Amino acid sequence: MTRPITLAHPHVGDAEIDAVVRVLRSRQLVQGSEVAAFEAEFADLVAGRHCVAVSSGTIALHLALRAYGIGPGDQVILPSFTFGATAHAVAHTGATPIFADIDPETFTLDPDATAAAITSSTAAIIPVHLFGHPAAMDRLTALAAQHGLAVIEDAAQAVGAALGGTSAGAFGHAAAFSFYPTKNMHAIEGGMVVTADDQVARRLRLLRNQGMPSRYEYELIGFNGRMTDVCAAVGRVQLRSLPSWTVRRQAHAAILTEQLHGVVTPPVLPDAVHAYHQYVIRSHNRNALRQQLAESQIETGIHYPTPLHRSPAYGQPADLQHTEQAAAEVLSLPVHPQLTQSDLARIVTAVRR
Repeated sequence: MTRPITLAHPHVGDAEIDAVVRVLRSRQLVQGSEVAAFEAEFADLVAGRHCVAVSSGTIALHLALRAYGIGPGDQVILPSFTFGATAHAVAHTGATPIFADIDPETFTLDPDATAAAITSSTAAIIPVHLFGHPAAMDRLTALAAQHGLAVIEDAAQAVGAALGGTSAGAFGHAAAFSFYPTKNMHAIEGGMVVTADDQVARRLRLLRNQGMPSRYEYELIGFNGRMTDVCAAVGRVQLRSLPSWTVRRQAHAAILTEQLHGVVTPPVLPDAVHAYHQYVIRSHNRNALRQQLAESQIETGIHYPTPLHRSPAYGQPADLQHTEQAAAEVLSLPVHPQLTQSDLARIVTAVRR
């Protein structure tokens, strides 16, 4: 029987299991020494910025917005072509998400469309480094500086990505990462907020822990956004393997790009390092192609079939041509590190057929 090829393959090895057992036996389970060590080690990926570990990528983005005072009356510009959490984090602050169109090549926020969306109520921009390709951060940060806006990077899919030698997450005022099981590295579940600002980092640490600088002292109204030491221990193990896993993803992507025909393969812009959280092709015959791959026991994904501006939760009328086209054509193929050369050959054969 043909072995199925899955779209994602979360890695759980002996090292991860041993780390979990070690923490459970220590009985130090939440926001302890493992969390502190994970934060310190993750900082090496983001130019030594402050790292604040939290319970999910969604919470990471929400707390970053809160830490910069985003709230009712504010508008925040973001792409409609992204996972719902990007907009939800904005909405939960009381601010209004404003959707702008994407670059048709990278699927990331288009700077010209962003500039056109700025109003007197705009307070922040959220560039999403979608699928592992960095957004046009040079132009977006310059635009934000011109208008006095905060830049909060959604780097949930971009650990290991870079642009011009700067890592994703080290461009804006703050950034949010996710460690959900299907990400390039996971921590069972969890997130990380990154910032270069000392006072913002302090505010983030208060916000994640009920606003308490010390037990039962409430300096501000906070949340329960703490990361467990179990999750942090797994994250630390995964972090050590991340460089080799990223290289494997990039090698697999190179093979697919070289050998696939009849579809549009993902470009990598000059000076960009693509982390390939997803390997996303485009096809006018997506549904037929997806069915062909399914018959070959190859799992695929559509990220994302309904742009957020058309979802019932938001329902904003908007003319986002590139967003609509991408939603109708994109298809994610397996690219994870556990693929074999035989798996890649099967994917190529099925797509060509």
